[in-house]
Amino acid sequence: MPRHASRRPSQIVRSHAKINLTLRILDRRADGYHELRTVFQTVALHDTVTVTRRPGPFDVACTQPGVPCDERNLAWQAAVALWRAAGRPGAPVGAGVRIVKRIPMAAGLGGGSSNAAAALRGLAGAWGLAMTRAELAAVGASVGADVPFFLWGGTALGLGRGDVIYPLADLSPAWVVLVQPAFGVATAEAYRWYDDWTGAGRPAPSVALPAGWPFPASESGNDLEPPVAARHPELRAIRAVLAGGRASYAAMSGSGSTVFGLFERREAAARAARRCAREGWQAVATRTQGRLRWPG
Repeated sequence: MPRHASRRPSQIVRSHAKINLTLRILDRRADGYHELRTVFQTVALHDTVTVTRRPGPFDVACTQPGVPCDERNLAWQAAVALWRAAGRPGAPVGAGVRIVKRIPMAAGLGGGSSNAAAALRGLAGAWGLAMTRAELAAVGASVGADVPFFLWGGTALGLGRGDVIYPLADLSPAWVVLVQPAFGVATAEAYRWYDDWTGAGRPAPSVALPAGWPFPASESGNDLEPPVAARHPELRAIRAVLAGGRASYAAMSGSGSTVFGLFERREAAARAARRCAREGWQAVATRTQGRLRWPG
């Protein structure tokens, strides 16, 4: 049962993007999902979620056209789940959420799940709920498999659907180039393509793995990348450009379509981002982000 705490009139929460340093698919579960072993990593690129306590029905507003601001929005679903977990009747009231988007959609960067986790943190304060991180994570898992991770951040192992989180020692700080082609990939499609996949396995890691890498090279890579790249060969071209720019590691993040590269030096990351932009892809250089302070 959630405990009561002092209510905060408003809270601004950074909602960070993530990459999947590794993503291994182990088996198909009885519930239809896939059993995963993945290593998440937050990056500095973030949306901004503002939760404001005020009278009236709960609502969501967003600066990005095309983002639903109703029951389809994961932040909205998180609010409903938290309201019910607090034992409160009816629809949520007494707060609103505003999202300033910077994380691309359908990109494998977890923007919607990150927004949901940020909303949980802010709404717990707005509604005066003294909940632990683990309690909020349990609520978040009912909204989406990636939501619990964003309540920890940093470097973490995800098991089950990716919703069972084990924080790891943070990866040594690195520069990250995120490259997004002109298309997105729906998560459900990527997993369906994986189930139908009969081609070659995961591509080998590029060059040498970064310092502090949490698993051996044989455990690295993204099992979704080959079937997605078979339908979108442009992903291989992005990966090749990043590897040619001296990325210590390059792979597709999550279900795509973003491909990321890790770099030791800022200058090399900036050069790679400029090269990708010249090729017509959206590219941003950012950094790895450490574990979230709690409470915060």
